[in-house]
Amino acid sequence: MLIDFFYQLKQARIPVSIKEFLTLLEALDKRVISGSLDDFYYLARTCLVKDEKHFDKFDKVFGSYFKGIESLGELLTADIPDDWLRKEFERFLSEDDKKQLEALGWDKLMETFKQRLKEQKERHAGGNKWIGTGGTSPFGANGYNPEGIRIGQEQSRHRKAVKVWDQREFKNFDDQVQLGTRNIKVALRRLRQFARAGAEEILDLDGTIKATANNAGHLDLKMVPELHNKVKVLLFLDVGGSMDDHIRVCEELFSAAKTEFKHLEYFYFHNCVYESVWKDNKRRHNERMSTYDVLNTYGADYKLIFVGDATMSPYEIVYPNGSVEHNNPESGQVWLQRLLDQYQSAIWLNPVVEQYWDYTESLHLIRQQMHERMFPLTLEGIERAIKRLNLRG
Repeated sequence: MLIDFFYQLKQARIPVSIKEFLTLLEALDKRVISGSLDDFYYLARTCLVKDEKHFDKFDKVFGSYFKGIESLGELLTADIPDDWLRKEFERFLSEDDKKQLEALGWDKLMETFKQRLKEQKERHAGGNKWIGTGGTSPFGANGYNPEGIRIGQEQSRHRKAVKVWDQREFKNFDDQVQLGTRNIKVALRRLRQFARAGAEEILDLDGTIKATANNAGHLDLKMVPELHNKVKVLLFLDVGGSMDDHIRVCEELFSAAKTEFKHLEYFYFHNCVYESVWKDNKRRHNERMSTYDVLNTYGADYKLIFVGDATMSPYEIVYPNGSVEHNNPESGQVWLQRLLDQYQSAIWLNPVVEQYWDYTESLHLIRQQMHERMFPLTLEGIERAIKRLNLRG
């Protein structure tokens, strides 16, 4: 049974190895856990998953694989020790249920449970006897027993007997999902570059140890200049229109970037960059900064990051007066190229799922002008983008 489970994990591209699988089998053989499927979930995840970004994939495979076994009753109708089942009942029944069942007796309860699994041949809903849904039996799903044993339920209804793998608590750690602020900070941190500058005020521990050893054990302190973050970033954020669907992730990116980069300058634009940009959306029509001024103010050592879905009419990119908001004397394509000519280290982060990029003509145009330096706004995508910036910067 577990061999197929192992193969399904491999098919989901979770990097599990034979050695880790043998470790799991050894733990089971030595009875590290009881018969609880919850305990097995944690044991299997501990043995087989090396990186937390794969937790969500593991939960999907585990839920899918063991959901089938639960619904067929195969796992429970096998030769399962009574003490195993007893522990499950003790864990999931409420105190009131336990008191009500004491008259029946634990041994009788175990026997009744197994018998019902054998006798029941079809789905049952309601009531207080059969293993089914919507009732008060402690053996069913979607019912009202406070802590019943849930069998064959796809998701929680009352959040009382939820399987941990159904909850998918670690969804945000998957490297293909939309980023949270914590994850994006980790990704952006890889772009930070440091330089030695300023007064000598930090202890050089390695240098001190080496100098002290060379000085026959007499302490010889060595100091080094403090590390300063030297990377400079220009962040251009598309706002309004279709970008309203991506407000949350863009806010998270903006928040993380402001935290991680000491030298960060940001500006807003709509759809495509034209002759002016702005810093305050509420005053976008009154307080703008000339894009020429941006080029003249911030040197070529800045790294340029565009954030936008690149979804618009192609006319907004390639023709003068193509903007939907104003009459632009020069096309967005011209202004975008001016920025790219000055800032050789540049990338575009797109919140649209990458598999849909080929269906939007404007996105194709922007991607082409960026020389394919467009990346999805996912953890994996931002890691690729940072590598590209570092290579070019």
